[in-house]
Amino acid sequence: MNSSFYKNALVLGLLSAIGPFAIDMYLPALPSIGVTLNASTGAVQASLMAFFISLGIGQLIYGPVSDMFGRKPPLYFGLTLFGLSSIGCALAPNIHILVALRFLQGLGASAGMVVPRAVVRDLHTGHDAARLMSLLMLVFSVSPILAPLTGSLLIEWAGWRSVFWAVTIAAAMALVLLFTSQRETRSAAEQAQSDVRSALRAYWLLLRDKHFLGLVFIGAFGIASFFAYLANSSFVLIDHYGLTPRQFSLAFSANAAAFIGVSQLTGRLGKRFGLAPMVKVAVTGYAAVLTALLLVNLTGNDSLEVMLAMLFIGYGFLGLVVPTSAVLALEEHGAIAGTASALMGTLQFVTGAATMALVGVFVDGTARPMLAGIAGPALISLTFTWVTLRGAKYHHMSTTIKDQHTG
Repeated sequence: MNSSFYKNALVLGLLSAIGPFAIDMYLPALPSIGVTLNASTGAVQASLMAFFISLGIGQLIYGPVSDMFGRKPPLYFGLTLFGLSSIGCALAPNIHILVALRFLQGLGASAGMVVPRAVVRDLHTGHDAARLMSLLMLVFSVSPILAPLTGSLLIEWAGWRSVFWAVTIAAAMALVLLFTSQRETRSAAEQAQSDVRSALRAYWLLLRDKHFLGLVFIGAFGIASFFAYLANSSFVLIDHYGLTPRQFSLAFSANAAAFIGVSQLTGRLGKRFGLAPMVKVAVTGYAAVLTALLLVNLTGNDSLEVMLAMLFIGYGFLGLVVPTSAVLALEEHGAIAGTASALMGTLQFVTGAATMALVGVFVDGTARPMLAGIAGPALISLTFTWVTLRGAKYHHMSTTIKDQHTG
């Protein structure tokens, strides 16, 4: 691999990490935000859910726009909106204004979620795309390792509002990086072929593509189970198990490390076994471990150590699922990669937000609702996997990809 390959992974990963950074730094602050703004747990979680919903909706806009006007202009706009709304969040006087500004912040962050995936498809397909996507996720996934710990330190030092000043600075740095280090990958000729009408046709095409939707929902429900953990883990680990914000950050980071480490094997394993067979095995392992974790808890074992160990294994399997299912979903839609990436991201984040809302209804101060919210989507992801990837089409595709890059 040449240096530009790794440079693209670094730049695209950092641009993608802006949104997750604003989520993960925020998690240790949730209990203290409720106290400071005199808000209920549900109201505080609504500020997180608003971010997720807008993060999904915004991608529907940025994807086609990036096909029509190039990959860089929507990134400039999104990062600017993200930075301005972050300043507003830092100054928010009550929970209602914070929720509204978090929605705007998510709209800005969604550009960084959808456009880099389209750039990956502009540059590569097959095994090379899977490798670049996994490297991008390596950089991207530094966020859930470092951000909670950074957030907890900032909160201890200067209060929860300092988290939003920190992400404002991160947005400014991302704008500089975008201007100096990322070239445009969508040609003028390709842009000229895209307009609003073609975007609507593309969405209609994608919504009728059962194989595309199946692959999208494999990743969507995998991510949704992680979102259930994301939204509830600070309350469960801090309030139920008695961890400090810093200890919570370390526990959360361990799961992210498992996801990152295993995701780096996607290129090698996909090259050897094919992408689709790898997804089948990984989703099966993921669903089995997290379902076993719920059953262990239902039998009365509420051990924190057991839960963290099994989450570590389960999210390791998930590290093979998310980047690979995304590559397979975009594989046959290169001409509308931005739009396809947008629909994929929107469906994933809306699925995740719906899962968070459903789990929130059953919150009772214990770990059980969270664990059910983790295991349920994992089993749904497994169902989509075996229905979508059992056909000859995907066996052929994965074999073709493997042969093209091993021959």
